[in-house]
Amino acid sequence: MLHSTKGIVFHTIKYSETSVIAKIYTELFGIQSYLLKGIRNSRSKIKPGLFQSMTLLDLVVYHKERQSLQSVKEVQLAHPYKTIPFDIRKSSVALFINELVYKAIREEEPNAGLFGFLWQTFTILDQTEENVSGFHLQFAVRLMHHLGIFPQNNYSEKCPVFDLREGMFRSIIPDHQHYLDPLNSKIFSDILNPESEIRNLKSEIRNHLLETILLYYQLHLPGFGGVQSHHILHEVLA
Repeated sequence: MLHSTKGIVFHTIKYSETSVIAKIYTELFGIQSYLLKGIRNSRSKIKPGLFQSMTLLDLVVYHKERQSLQSVKEVQLAHPYKTIPFDIRKSSVALFINELVYKAIREEEPNAGLFGFLWQTFTILDQTEENVSGFHLQFAVRLMHHLGIFPQNNYSEKCPVFDLREGMFRSIIPDHQHYLDPLNSKIFSDILNPESEIRNLKSEIRNHLLETILLYYQLHLPGFGGVQSHHILHEVLA
């Protein structure tokens, strides 16, 4: 049966000399794998460039329940990026976001709120003229809401230490190593505030917070694999 849906490309892998499989997060069906036959052939009507990571698409797809590989009938570019491909800072942030989402999301069910959040994130990143050095931190924290792992923001002078295992601020240093000191706990609490704008952090603090956030994902998301693109991000945003 044919369906029209929006989709965000996560990644593609080579399937044969002329075909690829694209992993796409769709608005209607969650994460799906699409077999694109003959797309690497010069005569293909569908161009492989449309399936680069992070591309925002309008799709017409065939969908069958409980089938591991779906197929695409029509595809169009929904939002041509104007700045991300040409700005190394933005492209590095986008690459990190793409990898984080791909490794954090396992949903094969529609989630309109999460899909809209991701779609909006990429369009805002592409359109913003502001400093993006804290963009990835805010995204990683806000994604926690949609994944059901958002920590308790109970920071205060009496509870100045963030416990990663418990997902809350505590009055004392816990008896394990997964915590933030009071200085970084205060900054992390600021990031948890949905109205906050994180800018002009020193690169050392920013990097430490990102490593902490990724550790938090590992502690609270079963099966969450290691992220690699943040190492490039550290270098580019330094």
